Amino acid sequence: MHSRKLNLEFKKMSENKEKVSKETVKSKIETKREIEKKEALVNWDPKTKLGSEVKNGKITNIDEILDNDRKILESEIVDSLIQVKTDLISIGQSKGKFGGGKRRAWRQTQRKKKEGNVPTFSTLAVAGDEKGHVGVGQGKAKETLPARDKAIRKSKLNIIKVNRTCAGFDCACKEPHSIPFKVTGKAGSVKVTLIPAPQGTGLVVGNELKKILKLAGIKDVYSRTTGRKRTTFNLVKACMDALKKTTMRDKK
Repeated sequence: MHSRKLNLEFKKMSENKEKVSKETVKSKIETKREIEKKEALVNWDPKTKLGSEVKNGKITNIDEILDNDRKILESEIVDSLIQVKTDLISIGQSKGKFGGGKRRAWRQTQRKKKEGNVPTFSTLAVAGDEKGHVGVGQGKAKETLPARDKAIRKSKLNIIKVNRTCAGFDCACKEPHSIPFKVTGKAGSVKVTLIPAPQGTGLVVGNELKKILKLAGIKDVYSRTTGRKRTTFNLVKACMDALKKTTMRDKK
């Protein structure tokens, strides 16, 4: 009995050590990425008029760019104006028996060539600051890491503004935790309807759409989806189309 207890304690100790080691590795990777990003911004040589205006300090707010419909062609513009957080959307599936593999961020395809099967990897990334700005981008390459970097860069270039208010019919707080009104987005056969919700409701949407809404800074929302929902690309596009419409009344 005593040996069993010792074995259990030893297992718990080893599990705790693994958790701590994983957390420390993650924190080290994050700090390394932040340092690399700062160095890249310092050494950034703008190639567009908008980029030079941002680096010179003439533009200090990203809303000045988005409200005037100016096109962002350099990802460093977004990095220098807002604190960007990124995430990958699960669009692929790992191999499993009888097609039962787990969902993963990489979608692998193959082409037949003279040298044999040539695989390519594609992924979908989301970038946002959790304060009303979010973007989605797709990346494709022969390896996973270049595909991820492409997707993150494109998601920064495609960033949009999202209006956030308290619009729940049974909520009277003044915090911007939901969308201002009911909006519907469409892509292919998929339709996504987002409905304002009171504080404390949470994100009543699919797991992949939660990543987009979280990075957009929306905490409470109801949703309704129709069509071929398993097509993740169209599901994400429909959600982004709905979020774009939150600013339509302001432009009018």
